[in-house]
Amino acid sequence: MKIIKICLLAFVLLFTNMALAQNVSKVGTSAAPFLKIPVGSRGVGMGGAFVSVADDPSALFWNPGGLPRVGSMGIIVDHSPWLPGLQFNFAGAVVPVSGLGTVGVSVTALTTNQMDVTTPEDEMGTGETFDASFISIGFSYGVFLTDRFSIGATVKYINERIWHSTATGFAFDFGTIYNTPLEGLRLGFSISNFGPKRQISGEDLNVNVDIDPTQKGNSLVVGELKTDEFDLPLLMQVGLSMDVWQYGGNQLTIAIDGVNPSDNAQSINTGAEFSMFNKMFILSAGLSELLLKDNERGFTMGAGFNTSIDGSIKLQIGYAFQEFIHLNNVNRFSLMLLF
Repeated sequence: MKIIKICLLAFVLLFTNMALAQNVSKVGTSAAPFLKIPVGSRGVGMGGAFVSVADDPSALFWNPGGLPRVGSMGIIVDHSPWLPGLQFNFAGAVVPVSGLGTVGVSVTALTTNQMDVTTPEDEMGTGETFDASFISIGFSYGVFLTDRFSIGATVKYINERIWHSTATGFAFDFGTIYNTPLEGLRLGFSISNFGPKRQISGEDLNVNVDIDPTQKGNSLVVGELKTDEFDLPLLMQVGLSMDVWQYGGNQLTIAIDGVNPSDNAQSINTGAEFSMFNKMFILSAGLSELLLKDNERGFTMGAGFNTSIDGSIKLQIGYAFQEFIHLNNVNRFSLMLLF
């Protein structure tokens, strides 16, 4: 009961803070924002209200506290043509270790198309091209502390590259999920992307500097522009979910998450998932970034199909749609295997 009170208090405090801080906007104040791109057709289809639901390999992103709830070895591959000129990919695997818990590994990659190099002198391009890539490699571990309470953590190596300049570092995720005594009601909590500030450096920041412009002759040396340091997009989420209806092999789950990011104002994600015929078919819908001023994400929906291969391997194919208010809408495709 003490755990329930702590989680409920965190939930209340988060929503109270949301009501008091909606005039504060911190958009564009963090590095590595690709770390916030959601993963998996189920979580996206439910509007991002997945912190207390996470029970499949996408828990590697949503909440490492959900890893032991997967219950078997699993693989997830997720792909999305993100925004114009960007491709987003995620791959992960979870493996239960008897008597020790569940371990996992994941790779997140956001890449760009080739772009032309331009300068003030060559506005139409120099003939060179460049690209950028943003990659995170995570190692996760989760375990049941009791039959109701699971906990997990992830350590991530992060690399951001723009042409020849890079920024690297590490970050940590932490999460829990608790099955309350009230049948079907779960509480979830997660903190993502906790780590030091990051600064980009590299040969693209080199410039020729005249160290003594008052003297005749060549006094040029190579200098380096120094960029500012930026925080990672720290994200705290508290979620509630409940299986509100069950009949035969059909089930309806609803969820709500309070989201408190370091680089934006607070918001709410809500969603619902309806599974049919013992989860053979899954339909979901949700709303993202409720109560957020100038929100960019809106309505979501998703669908999934589950089947078995040779009776021992479970295959799930999923699709999710994410509405963007001003940018192009995003389509997401995911595939999961459970052994």
